[in-house]
Amino acid sequence: MKRKKLVFSFIGGIILYLVSTGVSYAAFRFLIGPSISGLISPIPIEEVRSRVNLDAPKTEECPLNGQLFTKDEEKIWEEWRPLTVMIENHEESRPQSGLSRADVVYEAVAEGGITRFLAVFYCGAAAEELIIGPVRSARTYFLDFASEYGDYPLYAHVGGANLPGPANALGQISDYGWLFKGNDMNQFSLGFPTFWRDYERLGRPVATEHTMYSTTDKLYEIAHKRGLDAKDDEGDKWDEDWQSWKFKDDAGDKGEINNIEFNFWSGYQQYEVNWQYDSANNHYLRFNGGQSQKDLNNDEQLKAKVVIVQFMREKGPIDELKHLLYTTTGTGKALIFQDGEVIKGTWEKEERENRTIFKDSKDKEIKFNRGPVWIEIVPIGKEVNY
Repeated sequence: MKRKKLVFSFIGGIILYLVSTGVSYAAFRFLIGPSISGLISPIPIEEVRSRVNLDAPKTEECPLNGQLFTKDEEKIWEEWRPLTVMIENHEESRPQSGLSRADVVYEAVAEGGITRFLAVFYCGAAAEELIIGPVRSARTYFLDFASEYGDYPLYAHVGGANLPGPANALGQISDYGWLFKGNDMNQFSLGFPTFWRDYERLGRPVATEHTMYSTTDKLYEIAHKRGLDAKDDEGDKWDEDWQSWKFKDDAGDKGEINNIEFNFWSGYQQYEVNWQYDSANNHYLRFNGGQSQKDLNNDEQLKAKVVIVQFMREKGPIDELKHLLYTTTGTGKALIFQDGEVIKGTWEKEERENRTIFKDSKDKEIKFNRGPVWIEIVPIGKEVNY
């Protein structure tokens, strides 16, 4: 009798397990929808929707980079705040997704000569939902760049440096109040379906660290739930104390500087950067490691209307994980490339939350061409050829 009870209990346990896992699986499939298999992107790029008429006149200035967009796009971006995202640039992570639609991009070494991007999305993300990634971890100096985008900018990342000391990015996120306010968007706390891993997106086997993706809309949905649209839950708008750069139309006469070439660290040719000037369109095309660098979303080569080489003091490695520091406040030298010419100028930034301002040799703020701005953080003393 005891044996029969044991058998029935065992069988009942199996049935209960199968039912519960079946329900869980059904719920999982319901949540992610029918368009994915495993953890593949829930929004195939060919089905990404268009929200606006892109053929309408482009009359509205983006406050981040001066680019002109339609009124419909402006209505969308005015409902949210800037979204900053850590995107990696390890050679195995290329081509990345979403960079061609970022309004501003910062590039600096993370560790070991390998650079990383902070992509700032606002106006360029209005027309359609963008897959972005691979998303990587936080570094302290990228927090300083993100802090330039108003009160409590959205900051998306996958973990981050957390050793005690000045490179403790996760500790600083807490110190800045970003955890309490909710503008910190760490994958460790959000998880699926806001973030997901896609092992097949690049069409070749890649290590796990190169597989994390999200979308602009998914991150903005989280921001909305946390009361962080254009205004926060206290009614304060993100740009009340924010300073925009100044912008201008393209120059009539173009210069003859056709190529900008530099490396962040010697001996790391796969991270050498070339910006080639396209005089017909008055913009710069990006090459990385000798290859044209493209956006996987649309196969477009990355381009910039303005390329800024911002020289900063680099310190490190400062700990056993080879973390670096850059002096992001104070003043320094800069090279500003636009219209096929170069302006030998300076940069200044008073505090972490302040905007970095770029000035010419006469101490006058430089007006930028309208369009994507790329800021290259290069260690002082490195040579830039042009």
